[in-house]
Amino acid sequence: MKCEQYQDLFTDYINKQLPAADKAAFEQHIAACPACAKELKAFQQVWDVLGEVTIPEPSADMPMRFNAMLANYKASVTEEVSVWDKLKGQWQQLWQWQPRWPMAYNLAILVVGLSAGFWFLNGNKNADSEKMKTLAAEVHELKQSVMLSLLENPSASERIRGVSYTSEIKHADKEVIDALFATLNNDPNVNVRLSTLDALAGLANHPEVRQGLVQSISQQDSPLLQSAIADVMLKLQEKSSVGSFRELLKQKNLDKGVKQKISKTISKLI
Repeated sequence: MKCEQYQDLFTDYINKQLPAADKAAFEQHIAACPACAKELKAFQQVWDVLGEVTIPEPSADMPMRFNAMLANYKASVTEEVSVWDKLKGQWQQLWQWQPRWPMAYNLAILVVGLSAGFWFLNGNKNADSEKMKTLAAEVHELKQSVMLSLLENPSASERIRGVSYTSEIKHADKEVIDALFATLNNDPNVNVRLSTLDALAGLANHPEVRQGLVQSISQQDSPLLQSAIADVMLKLQEKSSVGSFRELLKQKNLDKGVKQKISKTISKLI
């Protein structure tokens, strides 16, 4: 493995989520590579600082001050652009610069932004239902924008973080689904692709997701991915995947263990 691949494991190592074999190899590399050891130390320091970040509770008079500010804003508005449209645009601009920021600043901005959105949706009790639905839709779009931006991040750990945001998106649209499949089929990091497969399995109630997973079978060249997608198809009882698995079995260089697993999967599906 190259240094970059070991650096992608920093988050799992710090969170003690690496398997024993991977942990041993990781620690052996860190002991022999001063550059990676320095990067790990810096990463640990940033992680420790982020662990101390707390989300402040809103003061008792905040709703009153917010409503007053909102009333003044409504009185002065002359354009048909909502405050949330502006906020969303600002977030999109910020995330275009995201790869150039330190990770700590990225996460701090994200925590503050999402916390503010949470307070507004839950604290403004007097808003009518239609406005609340509109705001909920805006927050939903914001989460999608954040997720899509993270999927383009050069860091594998950040792309995995982006994939994890799928669980917070109740109704994934075509843009999100397409982005996830692009990641599943093209991302250079196997861990990112495995996380994406798991996320897509959670969206299997969408017919296009099931169809996309079947089509992805032939595009996977990693034994880990080939085995994992066999597990997913078996769990979903997706009989339409049998043809794709049979085509995969024709590959001359197919891993023997994977070959046995796929053969068993086919026998259980037919």
